Amino acid sequence: MRTPEQTDALVPPSDRSAQRFPRLSGAQLAIAERFAITEPKVFQPGEVLYKPGDLNVPSWFLLSGSIENFGRDGLDQETIIQHLEAGQFTGELNQLGDHPCLAGSRAGPDGAIAFPLQAAQLLALVVGSAELGEMIMRAFILRRVNLLERGLGPVILARPGSADLLRIQGFLTRNTYPHLVLDYASERGRELLDVLKLPDSDLPLLVCPCGQMLKRPSNEELGAWLGITPTLQADHVYDVAVVGSGPAGLATAVYAASEGLSVLVVDGLVLGGQAGASARIENYLGFPTGISGRALTGRALSQAQKFGSQVAIPLAARGLHCDGPDADTIKVTMSDGTTVEARSVVIASGARYKRPDIENLKTFEGDCVHYWASPVEAKSCADQHVALVGAGNSAGQAVAFLAPQVKRLTMIVRGEGLEASMSRYLIDRIRSFDNVDIRVRSEITTLHTGAGGGLDGIAIRNRQTGAIDELAARYVFMFIGAEPNTEWLQGAVALDNKGYVLTGLSRADGSAAPLSLQTSVPRVFAIGDVRSGSTKRLAYAVGEGAAVVSQIHALLARPHNPGLRLGLFAQTGPQFLQA
Repeated sequence: MRTPEQTDALVPPSDRSAQRFPRLSGAQLAIAERFAITEPKVFQPGEVLYKPGDLNVPSWFLLSGSIENFGRDGLDQETIIQHLEAGQFTGELNQLGDHPCLAGSRAGPDGAIAFPLQAAQLLALVVGSAELGEMIMRAFILRRVNLLERGLGPVILARPGSADLLRIQGFLTRNTYPHLVLDYASERGRELLDVLKLPDSDLPLLVCPCGQMLKRPSNEELGAWLGITPTLQADHVYDVAVVGSGPAGLATAVYAASEGLSVLVVDGLVLGGQAGASARIENYLGFPTGISGRALTGRALSQAQKFGSQVAIPLAARGLHCDGPDADTIKVTMSDGTTVEARSVVIASGARYKRPDIENLKTFEGDCVHYWASPVEAKSCADQHVALVGAGNSAGQAVAFLAPQVKRLTMIVRGEGLEASMSRYLIDRIRSFDNVDIRVRSEITTLHTGAGGGLDGIAIRNRQTGAIDELAARYVFMFIGAEPNTEWLQGAVALDNKGYVLTGLSRADGSAAPLSLQTSVPRVFAIGDVRSGSTKRLAYAVGEGAAVVSQIHALLARPHNPGLRLGLFAQTGPQFLQA
């Protein structure tokens, strides 16, 4: 029989604290210090280095003394995260850009001496030293995960399961922003409402650690207020502007930025596109046990930021303008009224699931009807009867994710079965669930409204016999076909008869376009699901995102174009690594 001490010794540590807060050797600390542009600073005992919410905060590398990392939530509760000693460093992913920091730091009881690396120097170090870059990036990612697990950030006070709560939760979760949800009817929730002297009609309420609050915030307000959406410089000209943050757009950001191009990625919704909402992707090369879409796109975002890409979410493109075939730049008008100017534009806005023609469908969207299946939606429909419409791989992945969590799941398929449109491994998995039934040659005709305004059941029609059947489903997930996100283009580039962007078009003089991913407008490219004729698979989207970078290089390297600006590493890195 094992003693408690022996048992603990056999269990590997789960918090990965040694990787989350690594200690640099003297030689590694010396390399990092070469990237600093200011002298080390002396902090008195208890002196605050920075607070949660501060902007342009450097990462501090501790030479002597100690530093205490702390977090704060919207209930004004402070949590000590970690005590740092000489050789360790502060910061997390937001220190790589111009976003507000999510945690704070102050000097320990014996004070501290540390040198700062601002975002530019920190990125140069991460790219310039493979060893330190791996150590720092892993630490920053694990620190963000820890903040997410602890819920150190704003508090969302809301009615459980409400459409606005699901939207806000989905937005913050998909953008990896720490937060805590509090039921307004709980004792603590009622106390908070009483203190704030606010009525229930103001819910959902977002209470920030700084004490400020937002009533019924939109995603755009959340992005601006929490610093998720950066402030863009109006006079800056990017080498590449990418519209869409799905796998295709993120691949372009990673490969373009790593090769020295300045990159901006914008997306009007959330990080990751449709792929980011996939519960588990199992047929993507290199992940034999599968990976969630959120984890995959989150890692891609970290890679893009590592190389200096700027990502603005939620910031939607509203139009595209070119001054003529010989113009050196393209202008993209944004949803906030600003204009982004770039030497090339990559359209990676993807596609969205179609909305079936059901009379009162919009009434239930975001509450009882969903177009993706993430843990946020799954929690709201746990132990319920749900219906899922669709027969593609995305539908199959959603079924595999939802089935273990719901009481009953009914698949509604227009065709003869799953074999024509779904991967075999997903079909086999679906058939292994005893709480899943499949209705083929069927479609939803009616959504019934219950006494409280929620979904009280659905009517489905057999397309072959016309027979109507009633199901007591309380939630519906839609995965039926796709249509391109191209309305924002407003006729600026050539589209096919289904609205997808045409590429590799023949020129007016009959000569073939030399760049296969270029649209009808010079300097504008299209990749991924939004491109006409593309293969709608994750690996193809990533491949096109990488391939378009070589075509952008070919375009920008032509004699009449300005020379390419050097990237961060090319500007500042190598000389600091010289012995």
